[in-house]
Amino acid sequence: MTETDQGRLPPLLLLHPDDNILVARRDIALGELVEMDGETFNMPVAIELGHKLARRALAPDTRVLKYGAPIGSMKIAVARGEHVHLHNLRSDYLPSTSREMDKKTDGH
Repeated sequence: MTETDQGRLPPLLLLHPDDNILVARRDIALGELVEMDGETFNMPVAIELGHKLARRALAPDTRVLKYGAPIGSMKIAVARGEHVHLHNLRSDYLPSTSREMDKKTDGH
């Protein structure tokens, strides 16, 4: 791993060359300049440590790859740099659950 001019690790981590998402190595502020695929890019949203963001624009139903493997599909379109999480990503493998769904199934 290489460090930036400020002596810190780059804020974005690409886990596999085929991935269409990146992972935040630290909190990234709205408007912060980051490097993405060799280009300086202005972050369109704030991203928290460990969260995923789109490496490029992703259309609805696009298969999302992390570690080179599919982790789900996009529910809606997102632009490059936008947050990819439960609000716009669906699992293609497991039914999504919520506290409200759990209450219905356990009788409470």
